[in-house]
Amino acid sequence: MKAPAEAQAGRLRGRLQYPRLRGVDSSFVRFFCVAFLYLVTGWGLASAQGQLARLTLIPPSPVTDKIMLDIRGAVENTGDHGRWFTVSLYLDRKSPTTRVRMQRVRIPAHLSAGIFYRRSTRGWAGRHSVILFATSGQDQLRAERELLVLPSAIRSTRTIDGAWVGIVHWSEEEGRHWNADIRKLTGDDWREQIRGMHNLGMDTVVIQEVFRNEAYYGTHPMDTEGYHGLAYYPSALYSGRVSMTAHDPIEAILSEADRLNMNVFLGVGAYAWFDFSPGALTWSKQVAAELWKRYSRHPSFYGWYVSAEAYGSLIPDQGEADKMHYRQQVVDFFREFQAYCRRIAPEKPVMLAPNAHGMLKSRDVWPLVLKHVDIVCPFAFHRMPSGDITGEQAAQLWQSMSDKAGAHLWMDMEAFLFDGKALVPRPIDGLIQDMQRFPNFEKILCYQYPGIFNAPGLRITPGGPPTVVLYNDYRKYLQTLSRPPQTTSP
Repeated sequence: MKAPAEAQAGRLRGRLQYPRLRGVDSSFVRFFCVAFLYLVTGWGLASAQGQLARLTLIPPSPVTDKIMLDIRGAVENTGDHGRWFTVSLYLDRKSPTTRVRMQRVRIPAHLSAGIFYRRSTRGWAGRHSVILFATSGQDQLRAERELLVLPSAIRSTRTIDGAWVGIVHWSEEEGRHWNADIRKLTGDDWREQIRGMHNLGMDTVVIQEVFRNEAYYGTHPMDTEGYHGLAYYPSALYSGRVSMTAHDPIEAILSEADRLNMNVFLGVGAYAWFDFSPGALTWSKQVAAELWKRYSRHPSFYGWYVSAEAYGSLIPDQGEADKMHYRQQVVDFFREFQAYCRRIAPEKPVMLAPNAHGMLKSRDVWPLVLKHVDIVCPFAFHRMPSGDITGEQAAQLWQSMSDKAGAHLWMDMEAFLFDGKALVPRPIDGLIQDMQRFPNFEKILCYQYPGIFNAPGLRITPGGPPTVVLYNDYRKYLQTLSRPPQTTSP
């Protein structure tokens, strides 16, 4: 399907010269703590594969001592009868004096309960552990996460803490320098890619999409003709597969991330770009259910990324005439999708990555959306359109809206430039400039790793030698920082 006129004119990130479309902590000093128990009231999908006690930190380690930390736990009852559980959260060690939350709750059969706790990291620099402990009769469940809190004058770690991973890039033009090679990657090659990320401290992986379908909001006939996208994994929903060597690259990525204590967002998409219609919602729920059933056993399964992306203006390509209808669809989509995901896995966040442009047109609407988005990760602050506000002003506006809604604010930093229409590695000076210029984001992820970064000596190097140059240049930048290492599993 051909892109809409505005997309062709360059409004989308990773498309032509302007960005591809693809929290929340305020700066106050006082300690803030909010805790509540979320009991699943709808039907649930039992994992039946382990992971009966789960723990998620938002944001994940490492963080600075200037953010608000969300601690989210979940306990799953896979039995055929309801059971009472006592669920507790502890900081650093299991002791009555370190317990920060305790709740006794009855969990119905095949459902989950979540326990949420929020606190400032101010005054908490150092290494810590967060522990979830649950008991039911003689049965005991435990989950634990490590947390490194860095002393800092700002929210940001000023490092790239993760990256998008496109299994095959959606655009052959943009992926001209690497798509042919990426299609050749085996499961072992994908594990090498994840190890390369980990060795740079990029420990959050965002799989861009789990299906490929080149369609756009308002221009496709899927409501009448059905969905014909191609899967990147062995889906039971749709039989079509993307042409590539790896049988299940998602499994390879998750299994290697498990071993290295990394975090993986699964990209629920693509149904259609910028589409948040009822059809997109139904499709997204079905895909999320299948992903949970297939991959929930993985400790690295961190959360859900909505792949459809969004314009910062929240004005679709159809223009002002469709604006109000479209915006209501966006609000409804995230309200329903977040609630659905919490019925599946109460602790796992939902993330969206819109661009940062046109925010003055939508600043009254985004807080309504962000109430139902756990993490918002905008991009393209470094190249605001002529006549728009500055990147710094946009960043502050996103911070204000996120604080108002209780969402976490991360940044999606572009690590690419254009060679014609093809994406190539951005010089390291530009990445460092962005990290220094925008200090208020609690996490910085980049778009993307495959085809833009590569560790030296790989069997296949998607994107060629320039990607190794950027990898080594960023590693040299890390060596200039005084930073204790993260601990990992063997």
